[in-house]
Amino acid sequence: MANRQQGRITKWQDDKGFGFIETEAGESLFFHVSEFKAPRRPVIHEPVVFSIGQDKQGRLQAKQVQELSFVQQQMADKNSQIRQRNAKKSQQADFEAGQKKRLLLGVAFYAVLVLLVVMGDLSWLVLAWYVLLGVITYLTYAKDKAAAQSGAWRTPESTLHLLSVLGGWVGAMVAQTYLRHKSQKPDFRISFYLTVVVNLGGLLFIMVGGGLEYLQALL
Repeated sequence: MANRQQGRITKWQDDKGFGFIETEAGESLFFHVSEFKAPRRPVIHEPVVFSIGQDKQGRLQAKQVQELSFVQQQMADKNSQIRQRNAKKSQQADFEAGQKKRLLLGVAFYAVLVLLVVMGDLSWLVLAWYVLLGVITYLTYAKDKAAAQSGAWRTPESTLHLLSVLGGWVGAMVAQTYLRHKSQKPDFRISFYLTVVVNLGGLLFIMVGGGLEYLQALL
Protein backbone atom coordinates (compact mmCIF):
# COMPACT_ATOMS: atom_id res chain seq x y z
CA MET A 1 0.00 0.00 0.00
CA ALA A 2 2.92 2.35 -0.69
CA ASN A 3 1.80 5.84 -1.83
CA ARG A 4 -1.79 4.87 -1.08
CA GLN A 5 -4.13 6.24 1.54
CA GLN A 6 -7.16 5.09 3.43
CA GLY A 7 -10.43 6.93 3.74
CA ARG A 8 -14.18 6.57 3.82
CA ILE A 9 -16.85 7.41 1.26
CA THR A 10 -18.93 10.21 2.73
CA LYS A 11 -21.03 11.22 -0.27
CA TRP A 12 -22.19 9.38 -3.34
CA GLN A 13 -24.50 10.50 -6.15
CA ASP A 14 -25.31 7.36 -8.06
CA ASP A 15 -27.25 9.10 -10.82
CA LYS A 16 -24.27 11.32 -11.61
CA GLY A 17 -21.60 8.69 -10.98
CA PHE A 18 -19.38 10.55 -8.59
CA GLY A 19 -18.86 11.08 -4.89
CA PHE A 20 -16.45 12.20 -2.20
CA ILE A 21 -14.00 10.45 0.08
CA GLU A 22 -12.91 11.77 3.45
CA THR A 23 -9.23 11.11 4.03
CA GLU A 24 -7.67 10.25 7.39
CA ALA A 25 -6.50 13.85 7.52
CA GLY A 26 -10.11 15.04 7.29
CA GLU A 27 -9.89 16.31 3.69
CA SER A 28 -12.63 15.66 1.14
CA LEU A 29 -11.61 14.30 -2.26
CA PHE A 30 -13.73 13.92 -5.36
CA PHE A 31 -13.79 10.59 -7.18
CA HIS A 32 -15.53 9.34 -10.30
CA VAL A 33 -17.20 5.95 -10.63
CA SER A 34 -14.69 5.04 -13.34
CA GLU A 35 -11.99 5.08 -10.63
CA PHE A 36 -13.93 2.69 -8.39
CA LYS A 37 -12.38 -0.74 -9.05
CA ALA A 38 -14.93 -2.98 -7.37
CA PRO A 39 -17.45 -4.81 -9.63
CA ARG A 40 -20.36 -2.90 -8.08
CA ARG A 41 -21.47 0.61 -7.16
CA PRO A 42 -19.89 2.48 -4.21
CA VAL A 43 -21.60 2.52 -0.83
CA ILE A 44 -21.65 5.46 1.56
CA HIS A 45 -19.51 5.03 4.70
CA GLU A 46 -17.51 2.11 3.32
CA PRO A 47 -13.75 2.25 3.94
CA VAL A 48 -11.60 2.44 0.82
CA VAL A 49 -8.00 2.65 -0.28
CA PHE A 50 -6.95 5.09 -3.00
CA SER A 51 -4.16 7.13 -4.50
CA ILE A 52 -4.27 10.87 -5.11
CA GLY A 53 -4.11 12.29 -8.62
CA GLN A 54 -5.30 15.28 -10.59
CA ASP A 55 -8.02 15.90 -13.12
CA LYS A 56 -7.51 17.80 -16.38
CA GLN A 57 -7.89 21.11 -14.54
CA GLY A 58 -5.20 20.16 -12.03
CA ARG A 59 -7.63 19.60 -9.16
CA LEU A 60 -6.85 16.85 -6.66
CA GLN A 61 -9.06 13.77 -6.75
CA ALA A 62 -9.01 10.15 -5.65
CA LYS A 63 -7.74 7.58 -8.16
CA GLN A 64 -7.68 3.78 -8.20
CA VAL A 65 -10.30 3.53 -5.45
CA GLN A 66 -10.57 0.02 -4.01
CA GLU A 67 -12.42 -1.60 -1.14
CA LEU A 68 -10.25 -1.69 1.98
CA SER A 69 -11.33 -5.26 2.72
CA PHE A 70 -10.28 -6.35 -0.79
CA VAL A 71 -6.84 -4.75 -0.45
CA GLN A 72 -6.37 -6.24 3.01
CA GLN A 73 -7.30 -9.67 1.69
CA GLN A 74 -4.81 -9.28 -1.15
CA MET A 75 -2.08 -8.38 1.33
CA ALA A 76 -3.03 -11.29 3.59
CA ASP A 77 -2.91 -13.69 0.63
CA LYS A 78 0.46 -12.30 -0.47
CA ASN A 79 1.88 -12.60 3.05
CA SER A 80 0.53 -16.15 3.27
CA GLN A 81 2.22 -17.05 -0.01
CA ILE A 82 5.48 -15.54 1.22
CA ARG A 83 5.26 -17.53 4.46
CA GLN A 84 4.52 -20.72 2.52
CA ARG A 85 7.50 -20.12 0.21
CA ASN A 86 9.76 -19.45 3.19
CA ALA A 87 8.46 -22.56 4.96
CA LYS A 88 9.12 -24.67 1.84
CA LYS A 89 12.62 -23.23 1.55
CA SER A 90 13.26 -24.01 5.22
CA GLN A 91 11.90 -27.54 4.83
CA GLN A 92 14.02 -28.08 1.72
CA ALA A 93 17.11 -26.81 3.53
CA ASP A 94 16.41 -29.12 6.47
CA PHE A 95 15.82 -32.03 4.09
CA GLU A 96 19.08 -31.42 2.22
CA ALA A 97 20.96 -31.12 5.51
CA GLY A 98 19.39 -34.41 6.61
CA GLN A 99 20.43 -36.00 3.33
CA LYS A 100 24.04 -35.08 3.92
CA LYS A 101 23.99 -36.29 7.52
CA ARG A 102 22.48 -39.67 6.64
CA LEU A 103 24.83 -40.15 3.71
CA LEU A 104 27.82 -39.31 5.91
CA LEU A 105 26.50 -41.71 8.57
CA GLY A 106 26.28 -44.50 6.01
CA VAL A 107 29.74 -43.77 4.63
CA ALA A 108 31.16 -43.60 8.17
CA PHE A 109 29.62 -46.97 9.05
CA TYR A 110 31.13 -48.66 6.00
CA ALA A 111 34.44 -46.92 6.70
CA VAL A 112 34.44 -48.38 10.22
CA LEU A 113 33.76 -51.84 8.79
CA VAL A 114 36.67 -51.46 6.38
CA LEU A 115 38.93 -50.35 9.23
CA LEU A 116 37.89 -53.35 11.32
CA VAL A 117 38.62 -55.67 8.39
CA VAL A 118 42.06 -54.10 7.89
CA MET A 119 42.81 -54.47 11.60
CA GLY A 120 41.77 -58.11 11.47
CA ASP A 121 38.87 -57.66 13.87
CA LEU A 122 36.25 -58.45 11.26
CA SER A 123 36.01 -60.79 8.32
CA TRP A 124 35.86 -59.32 4.84
CA LEU A 125 32.83 -61.57 4.32
CA VAL A 126 30.93 -59.46 6.84
CA LEU A 127 31.88 -56.30 4.97
CA ALA A 128 30.82 -57.83 1.67
CA TRP A 129 27.53 -58.92 3.26
CA TYR A 130 26.74 -55.40 4.47
CA VAL A 131 27.59 -53.84 1.11
CA LEU A 132 25.54 -56.41 -0.79
CA LEU A 133 22.54 -56.11 1.54
CA GLY A 134 22.77 -52.33 1.40
CA VAL A 135 22.54 -52.33 -2.39
CA ILE A 136 19.75 -54.92 -2.44
CA THR A 137 17.76 -53.01 0.17
CA TYR A 138 18.11 -49.71 -1.69
CA LEU A 139 16.94 -51.31 -4.94
CA THR A 140 14.03 -52.94 -3.12
CA TYR A 141 12.93 -49.57 -1.76
CA ALA A 142 13.25 -48.07 -5.25
CA LYS A 143 11.12 -50.85 -6.71
CA ASP A 144 8.49 -50.41 -3.99
CA LYS A 145 8.32 -46.65 -4.60
CA ALA A 146 7.84 -47.24 -8.32
CA ALA A 147 5.11 -49.77 -7.53
CA ALA A 148 3.40 -47.27 -5.21
CA GLN A 149 3.38 -44.65 -7.97
CA SER A 150 2.07 -47.04 -10.63
CA GLY A 151 -0.37 -48.98 -8.44
CA ALA A 152 1.52 -52.25 -8.91
CA TRP A 153 2.20 -54.99 -6.35
CA ARG A 154 3.94 -53.55 -3.27
CA THR A 155 6.78 -55.03 -1.27
CA PRO A 156 5.55 -55.92 2.25
CA GLU A 157 6.93 -53.69 4.99
CA SER A 158 8.01 -56.83 6.84
CA THR A 159 10.33 -57.63 3.92
CA LEU A 160 11.85 -54.17 4.04
CA HIS A 161 12.43 -54.48 7.78
CA LEU A 162 13.90 -57.97 7.37
CA LEU A 163 16.42 -56.67 4.83
CA SER A 164 17.28 -53.86 7.23
CA VAL A 165 17.78 -56.09 10.26
CA LEU A 166 19.95 -58.46 8.22
CA GLY A 167 22.35 -55.63 7.42
CA GLY A 168 20.77 -53.51 4.71
CA TRP A 169 19.77 -50.64 7.00
CA VAL A 170 22.25 -48.24 5.43
CA GLY A 171 20.66 -48.82 2.03
CA ALA A 172 17.24 -48.39 3.63
CA MET A 173 18.30 -45.13 5.28
CA VAL A 174 19.69 -43.73 2.04
CA ALA A 175 16.58 -44.81 0.14
CA GLN A 176 14.25 -43.23 2.69
CA THR A 177 16.20 -39.99 2.42
CA TYR A 178 16.94 -39.68 -1.29
CA LEU A 179 13.87 -41.44 -2.65
CA ARG A 180 11.60 -39.91 0.01
CA HIS A 181 10.01 -43.30 0.45
CA LYS A 182 8.75 -44.66 3.78
CA SER A 183 10.15 -41.56 5.46
CA GLN A 184 6.93 -40.09 6.90
CA LYS A 185 5.11 -42.98 8.59
CA PRO A 186 5.95 -42.85 12.33
CA ASP A 187 5.26 -46.55 12.94
CA PHE A 188 7.51 -47.57 10.07
CA ARG A 189 10.26 -45.23 11.21
CA ILE A 190 10.18 -46.63 14.75
CA SER A 191 10.37 -50.18 13.43
CA PHE A 192 13.25 -49.18 11.17
CA TYR A 193 15.26 -47.77 14.07
CA LEU A 194 14.63 -50.97 15.99
CA THR A 195 16.04 -53.00 13.08
CA VAL A 196 19.18 -50.84 13.18
CA VAL A 197 19.60 -51.46 16.91
CA VAL A 198 19.06 -55.22 16.48
CA ASN A 199 21.50 -55.39 13.59
CA LEU A 200 24.22 -53.45 15.38
CA GLY A 201 23.69 -55.67 18.40
CA GLY A 202 24.19 -58.70 16.19
CA LEU A 203 27.33 -57.18 14.70
CA LEU A 204 28.71 -56.57 18.18
CA PHE A 205 28.01 -60.19 19.09
CA ILE A 206 29.84 -61.36 15.97
CA MET A 207 32.86 -59.28 16.90
CA VAL A 208 33.20 -59.95 20.63
CA GLY A 209 30.86 -62.78 21.48
CA GLY A 210 32.30 -65.58 19.42
CA GLY A 211 29.79 -65.15 16.64
CA LEU A 212 32.48 -64.58 14.02
CA GLU A 213 33.74 -68.16 14.24
CA TYR A 214 30.17 -69.43 14.05
CA LEU A 215 29.46 -67.24 11.02
CA GLN A 216 32.65 -68.37 9.26
CA ALA A 217 31.73 -71.99 9.95
CA LEU A 218 28.35 -71.40 8.30
CA LEU A 219 29.93 -69.75 5.31
